[in-house]
Amino acid sequence: MEELRSSYSRLCRESGAEPQEAVLQQLHELPRGRLDLATQSLTPDTCRALGKLLQKEVHLTDLVLSDCMLSEEGATLLLHGLCANTVLRFLDLKGNNLQATGAKALGKLLRQNKSIQSLTLEWNNLGAWEDAFTTFCRALAGNVALRQLDLRNNQISHRGAEELALALKSNASLQQLDLRWNNIGLLGGRALVNCLPSNRTLWRLELAGNNVPSDILRAVEQAMDHNQDREATLRENQARARVLSKEVRHLREEKSKQFLDLMETIDKQREEMARSSRASAARMGQLQEALDERHSIINALRAKLQMTEAALALSEQKTHDLGELLATAEQEQRSLAQRQAKEHRLAQQEAAERESKLLRDLSAANEKNLLLQNQVDELERKAKSQQDQLFLTRQELINTSAELKMRAVQAEEHLELEKRRSRQSLEDLEHLRVKEVEHMTRHLEESERAMQERVQRLEAVRLSLEEELSRAKAAALSERSQAEEELIKAKNQVRLEEQQRLAHLEEKLRLLAQARDEAQSTCLQQKQVVAEAQARASQLGLQVEGLRRRLEELQQELSNKDQEKVAEVSRVRVELQEQNGRLQAELTAQEALKEKVAALERQLKVMASDHREALLDRESETASLREKLRLKEAEIARIRDEEAQRASFLQNAVLAYVQGSPLRALSPQK
Repeated sequence: MEELRSSYSRLCRESGAEPQEAVLQQLHELPRGRLDLATQSLTPDTCRALGKLLQKEVHLTDLVLSDCMLSEEGATLLLHGLCANTVLRFLDLKGNNLQATGAKALGKLLRQNKSIQSLTLEWNNLGAWEDAFTTFCRALAGNVALRQLDLRNNQISHRGAEELALALKSNASLQQLDLRWNNIGLLGGRALVNCLPSNRTLWRLELAGNNVPSDILRAVEQAMDHNQDREATLRENQARARVLSKEVRHLREEKSKQFLDLMETIDKQREEMARSSRASAARMGQLQEALDERHSIINALRAKLQMTEAALALSEQKTHDLGELLATAEQEQRSLAQRQAKEHRLAQQEAAERESKLLRDLSAANEKNLLLQNQVDELERKAKSQQDQLFLTRQELINTSAELKMRAVQAEEHLELEKRRSRQSLEDLEHLRVKEVEHMTRHLEESERAMQERVQRLEAVRLSLEEELSRAKAAALSERSQAEEELIKAKNQVRLEEQQRLAHLEEKLRLLAQARDEAQSTCLQQKQVVAEAQARASQLGLQVEGLRRRLEELQQELSNKDQEKVAEVSRVRVELQEQNGRLQAELTAQEALKEKVAALERQLKVMASDHREALLDRESETASLREKLRLKEAEIARIRDEEAQRASFLQNAVLAYVQGSPLRALSPQK
């Protein structure tokens, strides 16, 4: 602890202050992990030095600063230093008259420090300043480490209780909260009761001495009992899970030991089998060598006998084969001469037929090419006529657009004259007429664009026809080149293609004629629309004034009714929102409880089923391993018996062979 004393003294000297003897004495007598400075009057310089000292202190877990008469500046410096501490677990600031600045410093501490689990703030004035206490409560909502909080005698009002209730809704770590001897009252008690359904970790809440009704206290006790039960069940489940995990690990260790023992026994048996197989293999090798020697002698004698017999049979066979070959050679020569004469005659006939057939095919191909050329010329003439028709329709469209523009200009001039005559009395009418004229001009321009688009489509059709003509020419050339190779297939394909192309061209010509008729009809319709628009403009001019007056009256009435409706709707909406808020709070509380119960039941079922399945799997594995071991032992015994029988059979056979062989006298004695 001398290091702490020296560090404290150094920090005090750096700040230009003298270290306090009481603090040095407490640092010298410091028990393990606990610094108790209760009832010691600490100056701001001492607080600054202690804050810097505690930033990097890793051995101190408990800090008691109760009744130290800390000033606002000293408390702020000390708490700012504790923000960076990572090992402190218990902090006692009882009876230090902490106010607004202290509350803000505590809020910063709760936001940044992640190690403090118990905080005692009894006999302070944190609740007297609502804004500062709100900051403290918001920091508490985001804290994830604090487990116990003591706020007794802090002048907390019902507004402070409401802020605490909002913090408890978001906090998921606080387990004990002491609010005794404050000014929470009825409203604060209700706010705390309403927040408890959404908090699942708080299991101790003290509200004595706050003028809270008994029914609210009972509701708080019920909520705390419920959270305690939940916490107890959670601990039981965790304990059971730990026990089950230990049992599963123990079972796995036992199974692994059994498996290793089985593998060792299997390896030993395999080694014994390998040794026995090597010994039997060596014995079999010796017996096989003796048999090979006897077989080699017998095979040599048999080979000599077979060679002599084969030589005699080959000589006889050769003489017989030579006679047969002579007879067959003479017959083949006669048959070949006859076949050659017949094939020569047939080849001459086929050549004459091919020449005549090729001549006929060539004449037919020439006729077909002439017909295709005539059809191409006719299609070119039709395309030229279509171009002429397109040019005429374009001229007609230009003329009609010019006429429409002239009429629009005349209508505008007429409207300008009417405006000069009645500008003061009919301003609204003139605006409407101008809009109508603009609408008509836009309509005329759109019609012109539509006609131009139709002309472009007709041009595209003409281009597609020309492309098809070029394709037809190319196809005709390709067909002419292919006709010399495959005349029969080309005839059928050319007929089908001609029919399809002619039908396609006729359909396109018909579509072009329909498009031309539609363009003419649209031009006539546009002329009629212009005439009708002019007549309608004159009629609308009279109707606009009456309609304008009527609209002003209707707008006035609608504005009055809208104001009444808005007031009524806002009132009803506020009432419905309040009712919906209350109902939703109750529903969320009930649903949260149901979900918790269902989740706990599912967890218990899952854990029980997992444990049962693990036990069944282990039992099935042990049974399968035992069965495999039994099968391996039976197989090893069977292999040993077979090897012994095989060895005895071979030994008896070799002995019988050696005893019954005529060359026994030549073999050595075994």
